Amino acid sequence: MRQRLSLAVLTAYVWIAMVAFGGIAVETIVIYPNVFHDVPASLAEAVEFFAVTGPADFFPPMGAVTVVAAVAALVLVWPVRDTRLWAGGSLLSLLLGEFLFSVLYFWPRNDIMFEDGAAVHSVEVLRQTAWEFETGHWGRLAMSAVTATLAFTGLWRLHRERARATAPVGDES
Repeated sequence: MRQRLSLAVLTAYVWIAMVAFGGIAVETIVIYPNVFHDVPASLAEAVEFFAVTGPADFFPPMGAVTVVAAVAALVLVWPVRDTRLWAGGSLLSLLLGEFLFSVLYFWPRNDIMFEDGAAVHSVEVLRQTAWEFETGHWGRLAMSAVTATLAFTGLWRLHRERARATAPVGDES
């Protein structure tokens, strides 16, 4: 029963991590070119456009669900050392490379660009902040890819381990 549950939870975590990576990739390719094309005017347009819903409404809950799924997966796969290392690496990448990096690096820049805006900051400060945000975002995208890849590798290793454990004696394929 635990084996099936661990496989199901790890599969769900991999799916969630891949959806999160896809969301960040879409944000990078589709949304950010519009948000940052003519700072500060484009920042004001973005605030107006995202009045109903925006990335800030999607990514924090998605991040929380991803962390919960990662922790649950790690707890359930803990007995399988090889899988534990990949799932643990994925959780570490998620927590340090995505969550902590976002909190420490992006959240203050979001406040400057979207909360304070031109009413508080000069055009030069807004342009510099936007450049920093876009540049740093490539690192966040890369870490999201690492998180999803490590999680998928853990799933693959778990599946392979289970296949070996149930293979008939003498079948080493």
